[in-house]
Amino acid sequence: MFIGEYKHSIDDKGRLIVPAKFRALLGETFYLTKGFDNCLMVYTEEEWNKFIEKLNNNPMKKKDARRIQRFFIASANECNLDKQGRILIPSHLREYSVLEKEVILIGVSNRVEIWSKENWEDYNADEDIDISELAEDMEDLDI
Repeated sequence: MFIGEYKHSIDDKGRLIVPAKFRALLGETFYLTKGFDNCLMVYTEEEWNKFIEKLNNNPMKKKDARRIQRFFIASANECNLDKQGRILIPSHLREYSVLEKEVILIGVSNRVEIWSKENWEDYNADEDIDISELAEDMEDLDI
């Protein structure tokens, strides 16, 4: 399971060091794609296949299902770590998530999210988020 928050820098070539704890879980090949809230999502090969299966279970005749598939799949990138434990983040994904220099990687159970420092700080400063209220609305969580 991916947990924790890590601060790193992205270099001028778009390479990002992946925390050692995440490297061990990601495996040899993993997938990077656009995420919600202008972050990027990183999935192991196994979790990526589950994710794709869920996307493919939506009827192609529905316009929104096609849009969701295009959003995640067309932007996806198969990744491997280099010898220094880095991944190359393609320019279209850096632009989407506004990744410049300072980057935050967070573990979110079955995936890693990559955020620009500014977007992560803005997200956490959102005064409209009331976790207690969210939990009440999500009775299925049973927490």
